[in-house]
Amino acid sequence: MRDIQQLPFENAQGIRFVLMDIDDTITTEGKLPAIAYEALWKLHEAGLKVVPITGRPAGWCDLIARQWPVDGVVGENGALVYWQEGSHVLRLYHEHAVSNEHEVLRRIEQRCLAEVPGCRVAGDQFCRRFDLAIDFAEEEPVLTLKEAQLIKDICEQEGACAKISSIHVNTWMGQYDKLGMAARFLATRFGYDDAMDRDQVMFFGDSPNDEPMFTHFGQSVGVASVIRYRHLIKHLPSYVTKLGGGEGFAEGVEVLLAKR
Repeated sequence: MRDIQQLPFENAQGIRFVLMDIDDTITTEGKLPAIAYEALWKLHEAGLKVVPITGRPAGWCDLIARQWPVDGVVGENGALVYWQEGSHVLRLYHEHAVSNEHEVLRRIEQRCLAEVPGCRVAGDQFCRRFDLAIDFAEEEPVLTLKEAQLIKDICEQEGACAKISSIHVNTWMGQYDKLGMAARFLATRFGYDDAMDRDQVMFFGDSPNDEPMFTHFGQSVGVASVIRYRHLIKHLPSYVTKLGGGEGFAEGVEVLLAKR
């Protein structure tokens, strides 16, 4: 990983799309700091297409699409994308997305609660449609990454997909991920060509569930807290910020816009 300050001018000038994870990438200790929200507005005002790519639930995505300066939001790790046209929020769901009432997810929930003491169903589960989120670090007690890995192992033993974020282990039925839905949305909405236009995308992330994005996009940026997970990520981002969380995101945006 190179310091974000080493981003070449010509690379910055080619960026059309800025994608970002939410938790611990544009938030800091669970809050969206003013400097990070201001950075979203600066990107928007500079004419760049801004799309959060998150594991957060459908209910959050509806609000984000309506109220944030963004051009769409991919949620539940790729199960859905919401965007606003005029006063209406439009919604696209992945054809492989399966309801989170699936019996395998119910079994995973029971096993996690029984086998990993202290974990719990995420507080935002009530507004999810397709995945089950097991909280290991958003609320107290904060568990370790070792325990998060145990949760992920249980999910995979039961035949589900699972990803570790900075706060949750998200698990779902169906083959999809953040990257696939992000590329589909950019293509259908903005004419993005995944074979030709990858260098037009800058992605900001912080944790293992962002690895497909780090791998795919050459202009990928990890906020400083990504270093905590480097033993769990085979393909690290190309660049890293000095600061973590929302402050790191704002740092990266400042460099990008200055070099444009």
